[in-house]
Amino acid sequence: MTATAKEIWFLTGTQNLYGPETLEQVAKQSQNVVEQLKAGFGASATLTWKPILKTSDEIRRVMLDASADDNCIGVIAWMHTFSPAKMWISGLDALQKPLLHLHTQAGQSLPWATIDMDFMNLNQAAHGDREFGHMVTRMGTARKVVVGHPTEKHVQDRITAWAFACIGWNTSQNLKLARFGDNMRYVAVTDGDKVSAQMKFGMSIEALGINALVAAVAEVSEASAEALCQVYEAEYDVAPELRAGGARHESLVYGAKIEIALRSILEAGGYGAFTSNFEDLGELRQLPGLAVQRLMADGYGFGGEGDWKTSALGAILKSMTPAGGGTSFMEDYTYHFGPGTPKVLGAHMLEVCPTISGQKPKIEIHPLGIGGKEDPVRMVFTAKPAPGRVVCLADMGDRFRLISNEITIVEPTADLPKLPVARAVWEPAPSLAESAEAWILAGGSHHTVLTNSVSLETIEDFARIAKAELVIIDEDTNLRAFRKELQWSASYYRLAAQI
Repeated sequence: MTATAKEIWFLTGTQNLYGPETLEQVAKQSQNVVEQLKAGFGASATLTWKPILKTSDEIRRVMLDASADDNCIGVIAWMHTFSPAKMWISGLDALQKPLLHLHTQAGQSLPWATIDMDFMNLNQAAHGDREFGHMVTRMGTARKVVVGHPTEKHVQDRITAWAFACIGWNTSQNLKLARFGDNMRYVAVTDGDKVSAQMKFGMSIEALGINALVAAVAEVSEASAEALCQVYEAEYDVAPELRAGGARHESLVYGAKIEIALRSILEAGGYGAFTSNFEDLGELRQLPGLAVQRLMADGYGFGGEGDWKTSALGAILKSMTPAGGGTSFMEDYTYHFGPGTPKVLGAHMLEVCPTISGQKPKIEIHPLGIGGKEDPVRMVFTAKPAPGRVVCLADMGDRFRLISNEITIVEPTADLPKLPVARAVWEPAPSLAESAEAWILAGGSHHTVLTNSVSLETIEDFARIAKAELVIIDEDTNLRAFRKELQWSASYYRLAAQI
């Protein structure tokens, strides 16, 4: 999947009180601020300067335009001079896109020896931004506040983090997810309220019969499948028995047919995420493994056992992943309690994304003791060491809760010669025992999305934009305080839902 470049509009507040000469300076300095921000902006979106705003009508019109423009995914507001905040009420009320309030000024240092009242009248951001901030707070409008000069790295980095969250929110608002079969029988956490999810996040969860995929696989030609197998052999370390002329090459050909069929269905339907379920494979000969891994590498979200929430979250986090980063469907599978530092061994039956790999993946074929189908082909690799986090989206009944645990991905303690699946090993913060207890207390899923590059700040910004509960487990987590936090948070969101 190739993300379309989006725009973030930069709006500058002022008023007609200052006269045309001063307003011309305001416009020029505002444009310069945008150019300074661009120098350190790292998200796949464009910062777009808009003409300065001097009246209530201008503000309301640009907010309506931003809300209606599918290419605009967020708005940055800065009050260069004093901009009376009552002018912003109707505009803020109309805004339906994420908002960031940049509290800055045109010059980094004050020219102490030459400051006069003309300079003071022009450079009133310390004054104007506080007026604006009061109104945004009073109206209860969700936003991020960033303070500092646009040339400072921390300012550019924080705006970049928010921009990635805007990209994720745009993905969520437009996401279509295909469910091939239902979720696994009797499993609670993979189920949930799809209507509430669409109301909250915008995502559309759509059921497709497994027979639609079976029929699509049957229509794939041998020539097309063989051509894709050549791609596999060029890009991966393919086991000799699966290569052209190998004893089990036909299994790789069938795996290629699944990928071609899945990709065609997803592209034709405009789907950005999907699920499968080993309990509902119909006439498919293999559980989709290699196909799922390849599609995830291209940006699609995926969840096993019909887990549409994790699949949707995967698509959202993948859209927020910086170039070169890795994000994957994951499951806390088993533990190493010791000796040494306790660790989690994460994997799934087959479906882990190669973007987190530390080496050229191998394509192998092995039995799968579940599902009752032919031996499936899959990529085998180990995730590369890196700091990261695992995130889940849980349906708590009256609300959705995002849970994030800070982790350090590490090398396995020893080789895993008899585990022919893609896997990751990590040390969770603050420790395995404390993080697992906190995760369970928070009602977290056994399915997660693991990322080595989407920042916690971006996840926090996304939760703020979505007005969704976020629980963070990190090195500062104290279980006694954590239990109280969960109680307070539950009370807050129940009360907020009634307002």
